[in-house]
Amino acid sequence: MSLAPRAVLVHRRTEYQELIDRHSTRGQAEFFLRTRGREIGEVERRHRLAEAALAQVAGAVPADWRHARVERTDLSRFLFAPDDVVVVVGQDGLVANAAKYLAGQPVLGIDAEPGRNPGVLVRHRAADAAKLLRAAVEPGLEARLDQRTMVEAVADDTQRLLALNEIYLGQPGHQTARYRLGTATGEAPEPQASSGVLVGTGTGATGWCRSAWLERQSPLRLPAPDDPALAWFVREAWPSPTTGTDQVQGLLAGEQRLSLTVESDRLVAFGDGIESDALELTWGQVVHLGVATTRLRLLG
Repeated sequence: MSLAPRAVLVHRRTEYQELIDRHSTRGQAEFFLRTRGREIGEVERRHRLAEAALAQVAGAVPADWRHARVERTDLSRFLFAPDDVVVVVGQDGLVANAAKYLAGQPVLGIDAEPGRNPGVLVRHRAADAAKLLRAAVEPGLEARLDQRTMVEAVADDTQRLLALNEIYLGQPGHQTARYRLGTATGEAPEPQASSGVLVGTGTGATGWCRSAWLERQSPLRLPAPDDPALAWFVREAWPSPTTGTDQVQGLLAGEQRLSLTVESDRLVAFGDGIESDALELTWGQVVHLGVATTRLRLLG
């Protein structure tokens, strides 16, 4: 007999909870905020909204289903099952935080603060959770899923990293990174010294990669979220007698890969801004970046 579906609720601690953790009491947290020109009332109001949304979604899980909760900081240690239905309750960024740990499970994004979040990835309201959870296990699900391209980095020691928006590869202190860059165009690998390399998806094309794209007035067409393509940019490449700046941007499609051979004592690669969960790379290692076979399967 097969097990009932499991709903996994992904959430993050609110600013109010983090303030109480840091300052121990509400009064001390209130004093801290006032010294910075803020009032605790707004922080408490947002906390109540987030808690109410999470409680409403938890209450909407069908009685015959299994369920679990995982906080954002515990995602790297949580074991998702292949038949889970993942319900992200929070902001758009929380969907990206969760996506890197998934392997094709359907994701339902619930906006905990409607009107405050853009709602690109958290498209639904808590009141609709019961209906959407049932829809996530009904026949014909594939037709209702938004399949979003992800980016992956694979090192020569089998370390692998997934991201929904972008992967950054560079020096952990954001100082000069040294490496040899090989592109998908067949040109000879170029030694470079830079502030790092960004490889981003169409979903991430509104964020960090777009900033690099705008800054250099790039002629590249940034990919759409469902395009099986990536854009890449070298940040602040430095020309010298031993380093070049010819290969600083491009597109990767299909099975094309960007390869970097590390020429620093230590570089890191991390996804979607989570520096605490990074690949550690040392001198001589090679890492390949390209379109991941895994996609975010977002319930529309």
